[in-house]
Amino acid sequence: MPLLISLPLFGVLLMVQSAIVSQVHLLYGNADLLLLAVVAWALQERVKTALHWAVLAGLLFGLASALPFGAMLFAYVATTAIALLLKKQVWKVPVLAMFVITFLGTLITHAVSIIAIGVSGVILPLIDSLRLITLPSLLLNLLLAVPMYVFITDLANWLYPAEIEV
Repeated sequence: MPLLISLPLFGVLLMVQSAIVSQVHLLYGNADLLLLAVVAWALQERVKTALHWAVLAGLLFGLASALPFGAMLFAYVATTAIALLLKKQVWKVPVLAMFVITFLGTLITHAVSIIAIGVSGVILPLIDSLRLITLPSLLLNLLLAVPMYVFITDLANWLYPAEIEV
C-alpha cells in the first residue's frame, strides 16, 4: 500500500516542484520537495519502505530533470541510507534529525549535481555554486522541512496505524 501511495504523491510533488516551487527563488536556489518527502518518510518509526521511496523519487526526478539519469537516484538513496542509519543508531528526536538530514541531503544532492554537470562537460565555479545555489537551497529546504515532516508523519500514521493493546 505505501508504494502505491508513493507514485501519485511523488508525481504531485514533482509537478508542484516544477511548476510552483521552481518559481520561488532565493538567489538561484530552489527547494527540493522530493528530497524532503524522502527524508521525512525515512525518519518515520514504523516505515519499512524508505529505500523504495528513495529509488522511486530518484527515478522520477531523473526523468524530469536535465541531469544525467542516475545522479539524483544516487543522491536520494545515499541521503536515505544516512537517515536510516541516524534513525537507528543516534537520534531520538525526529524533528532535529529531519533538520540534520535535510542539511546533509541538500549538500549531497548539490554535490552530486555539480559533479554530474562537471562530468558532462560544463565547468561550474565551485564557490559561486555554493554561495548562489547551494546555500539558498539549503535555507529553503530547512524552512520547508517541518511542514513536510508533519505532512509525511500524518501520511505514515494513516498507512501504518498504531497497534492498540487491549
